[in-house]
Amino acid sequence: MTSLSPLVRSFVAHFGEMGSRWGINRTVGQMYALIFVSPAPLNADDIAEKLEFSRSNVSMGLKELQAWRLVNLRHQPGDRREYFDAPSDAWEIFRTLAEERRRREIEPTLSMLRNALLEEPKTDEDRVALERMRGMHDLIELTTTWFDEVQRMDQQTISKLMKMGAKVQKVLEFTGKMVGAGTAKR
Repeated sequence: MTSLSPLVRSFVAHFGEMGSRWGINRTVGQMYALIFVSPAPLNADDIAEKLEFSRSNVSMGLKELQAWRLVNLRHQPGDRREYFDAPSDAWEIFRTLAEERRRREIEPTLSMLRNALLEEPKTDEDRVALERMRGMHDLIELTTTWFDEVQRMDQQTISKLMKMGAKVQKVLEFTGKMVGAGTAKR
């Protein structure tokens, strides 16, 4: 990794390692990290040189990052090359990743479960399987509905909600007692 500061080199290396745990290859993870921390958009030649990757690996990696909507294509006046940058807002990146993971992983699973739940069980084994699939379906449905509602919230509201942590449970317990007390008086 030529001409990278120790700080950037460490970040890029870490993202390469983490990328493999997140389902992308090390090269793509390193490329994303470099683009993310770069103060200016980078072209494929810049990326290949800084990371010491082949130009073809960089081209394939850029296509994957574009498919995940994690990088933006830019053009520089007077330059025919394509340049890439990444959103600098961590919230925007998180939302994009969450949406893409949902589209790629959750929605196909929900579709499969919906189709399976239309089947009539033919055996006791099928009944048990369908019961468990219904539980999985209901949890995923609930989670995706919650996710949709959270996605519509502004960043400050989400941040406040996240900072509340376990306090949310206390609020729900308190409101449950208030509702219970209200029905008990009737």
